[in-house]
Amino acid sequence: MNNSFLNMASIGEFDPLNASIPATKVEITVSCRNLLDRDTFSKSDPICVLYTQGIGNKEWREFGRTEVIDNTLNPDFVRKFILDYFFEERQNLRFDLYDVDSKSTNLSKHDFLGQAHCTLGEVVGSLGGRLEKPLGWNSKHVCRFYFLHGIPNKKCGTIIVKAEELGNCRESVLMQFCGNKLDKKDFFGKSDPFLVFYRSNEDGTFTICHKTEVVKNTLNPVWQAFKIPARALCNGDYDRTIKVEVYDWDRDGSVFADSKDTIQRLKKRGSANTDRFQEQIRSNHDFIGEFSTSYRELSRGQSQFNVYEVINQKKKNKKKKYLNSGTVTLLSFLVDIEVTFLDFIKGGTQINFTVAIDFTASNGNPAQPTSLHYMNPYQLNAYAMALRAVGEIIQDYDSDKMFPALGFGAKLPPDGRVSHEFALNGNPQNPYCHGIDGVMEAYYQSLKSVQLYGPTNFSPVINHVARYAASVKDGSQYFVLLIITDGVISDMAQTKESIVNASCLPMSIIIVGVGPAEFDAMVELDGDEVRISSRGRFAERDIVQFVPFRDYIDRTGNHILSMARLAKDVLAEIPDQFLSYMRTRGIKPSPAPPPYTPPGHALQTQI
Repeated sequence: MNNSFLNMASIGEFDPLNASIPATKVEITVSCRNLLDRDTFSKSDPICVLYTQGIGNKEWREFGRTEVIDNTLNPDFVRKFILDYFFEERQNLRFDLYDVDSKSTNLSKHDFLGQAHCTLGEVVGSLGGRLEKPLGWNSKHVCRFYFLHGIPNKKCGTIIVKAEELGNCRESVLMQFCGNKLDKKDFFGKSDPFLVFYRSNEDGTFTICHKTEVVKNTLNPVWQAFKIPARALCNGDYDRTIKVEVYDWDRDGSVFADSKDTIQRLKKRGSANTDRFQEQIRSNHDFIGEFSTSYRELSRGQSQFNVYEVINQKKKNKKKKYLNSGTVTLLSFLVDIEVTFLDFIKGGTQINFTVAIDFTASNGNPAQPTSLHYMNPYQLNAYAMALRAVGEIIQDYDSDKMFPALGFGAKLPPDGRVSHEFALNGNPQNPYCHGIDGVMEAYYQSLKSVQLYGPTNFSPVINHVARYAASVKDGSQYFVLLIITDGVISDMAQTKESIVNASCLPMSIIIVGVGPAEFDAMVELDGDEVRISSRGRFAERDIVQFVPFRDYIDRTGNHILSMARLAKDVLAEIPDQFLSYMRTRGIKPSPAPPPYTPPGHALQTQI
């Protein structure tokens, strides 16, 4: 039955802005419970259709369909949806359920069973990557159902969406090699050997993937252990040929042998450039010989199987008694599974989001349209746009959806004291707001009650979040502070010290500059070019990301696109900053909770 639908079931493309390299791929599995029964003499024959939403025009596009499961109200669909996952984007999903009544692929020919909306972040951020939601109705289908049957007075059932990160050769390998009796190439001394590793390609070419350091003046070198992703060595194919060339370093060729940047550039440009690089190495350094192996062979570790004869084919062709140009031995081979940002989220790590808003007088009178805080009834101001853009994505990773919201640089009622760390909701004992909508409401209420003043001090709000981050260092929580500001920092020295202190804590800082001011000091805090320091002490890691909001304003006036672009850039670094903290502290993700088992006996489903 329904062969047409089985053929239609597909996996589509999901690329909201066509600009990101996906951090990972996520497999979505769908189940439903207690669906409506739309068949007279049997149960419904459900299918699930997934839609994804474009960022600029909000248009829903069909991504793919599951198979049809006959005669059941509790389907567990086998066909999966594979989505590219981007932490920094809001990836809206819509699941539509239908009861299939014929072979037609036109969905309007079938009975609608219900609909659910969520974001991919919601699914990933749910405990164990499992999100359960009630199925509802949209207006179009309510009208159609009312015309045929009257508005349903019973529940439409629930949908269960599970997300699982797809492993993509996540192994890294720590290897160490030594050489023995390598050929002497230098006239006045011994050789200065180094190794170059190449991965074979399907077309017979080779791609360079690693170069060891040079060990000076020895025929029996021991190279330092090095770590390399397995995908760089074999791209997931454990039997793929790995070629290793052995060279004697020559000073005239050091520009090639000592340039890691050159190798990185060549990896990106492809094998043709690799071939040229290989020729340059050979012409500038003395070629000792080569050998071939594979990931599978290397994985045997130190053994007689991993002692390789280094062969120089030209020498072998000329000399009948030639045996080899020495040997290279694998000393150690240790496999480490790379953990990802999603491993921590799946294990229960919470992202705690705090917002701090600049209420200094340089923003202008909020009652005037020229003010950056002006509450236009028809559109969001720059502060509100930045807050909503970043907050709507991060809130998916916080289970209680309660966010501290702070302000700085204002005189507070009733006595007019100046504060650089006040609660937007007016409650210093409990500055938490429910969801981004709660933060927005508290922001608007503050504009009506406080007096914009100054100066622009960052360190108090940074220290506020740092105090909480300092109390949770077990990997269960990570803190993100969003500062939205219009001007030049007044407490630059104290802010630098606060950032340096916070760099050893589980936290990141996002600074969004609004308005026309120059933000040179913010760029200095970002630390991309020069690592930030205070009193001779450098930040342990880069935790600050600064962007000027004006760079993201869409020329056509599309504020949704402006917000998406802003969120994309300011959040892109968070997963790496998060992982850098966890790695330096040796923190591993907690195991994911066991699969959910509903109370009572398991439901039997037909597939």
